[in-house]
Amino acid sequence: MSAKRDYYEVLGVSRSATQDEIKRAFRRLARRYHPDVNKSPDAEAKFKEINEAYEVLSDAQKRATYDRFGHAGLQGGGFSDFSDFGFGAFDDLFESFFGFGVRRPTARRAPRRGEDIHTKLTIDFEEAVFGCEKEIEVSRYETCPRCSGSGAEPGTQPVRCPQCNGMGEVRRSAGFFTQIMTCPRCGGEGEVVSTPCSQCKGNKRVEVLRKLLVTIDPGVDTGMRLQMSGGGHEGAYGGPPGNLYVTLTVKRHPYFRRQENDIFLELPINFAQAALGDVVEVPTLDGKEELVIPPGTQTGKTFRLRGKGVPYLRRNGRGDQLVTVRVVTPTNLDDHQKRLLQELAKTLGKEVIPQKEKGIFDKVKDAFGA
Repeated sequence: MSAKRDYYEVLGVSRSATQDEIKRAFRRLARRYHPDVNKSPDAEAKFKEINEAYEVLSDAQKRATYDRFGHAGLQGGGFSDFSDFGFGAFDDLFESFFGFGVRRPTARRAPRRGEDIHTKLTIDFEEAVFGCEKEIEVSRYETCPRCSGSGAEPGTQPVRCPQCNGMGEVRRSAGFFTQIMTCPRCGGEGEVVSTPCSQCKGNKRVEVLRKLLVTIDPGVDTGMRLQMSGGGHEGAYGGPPGNLYVTLTVKRHPYFRRQENDIFLELPINFAQAALGDVVEVPTLDGKEELVIPPGTQTGKTFRLRGKGVPYLRRNGRGDQLVTVRVVTPTNLDDHQKRLLQELAKTLGKEVIPQKEKGIFDKVKDAFGA
């Protein structure tokens, strides 16, 4: 028997190579010499040699032993000639290179967790701010009450799967490898139902419409997702149920605008209120609140009402409400109001000449330059 080659030489890396360098070298060589790709007579032997080298150098403890004692240090202790090495470290490599992996069947009748349910819920602005409870309807799968989840009509029993002979797995040769697959007929359970349950049709679960109460915490916003543990589909063979996930959409408010935990409101006031000052009532999330408008207030002035915003989610405190003033210019003044404004304009040092609104005849003359 010829002496084994140095593992570093096999992979073409230095003895100081990092794990990433070793892995890259292994991937490159494994792809080149895989028997399903390389049909040369010595490809299989080279591929085994490459895998053997990688099995050692990718393991820190084995690599340290090899660096110190060489091949002799790897004999014994259950670590011998690699003639029947496992595939655990290479599953992802084979799948990405060659389109298949070494599949291991699931344990028969092992408890399986139920699937999650995802749904959406639209709530009002105030409900999002202060929290609420909402009843929703979800369609979920539950254990069939007629067959108790066996899938077989009461009085009958499942029979051994004829394809896998009750093993729950089948084997398929894939070149150098034997691929172990879950039996496609029984799904890995080792048995099939000859007389399906009349209620669930052999599916073991039935679809049921349930009403569930969802608790919504104060301070939620559009896009947030709530989780109800155990609200999803029931599991199989005693497995736990999945979860229910509810994604929220919050309706727009007629005049409030939200930014994180602050509330914004635009407040229209007239010229006299802005010039002379006033005390006005403004709407808040908690009801009406008095706001003092100082004399000489300009359009765009913002006032802050502390603690009148949205509660912080799952902690104490609230944001603020910001009220921005907009001075509205009157458009339909009567003669008395016009005279008063004219007098005011004079006192401000600027006489205003009222513009006479033109009739249709005057507009036509202007259009033709008459």
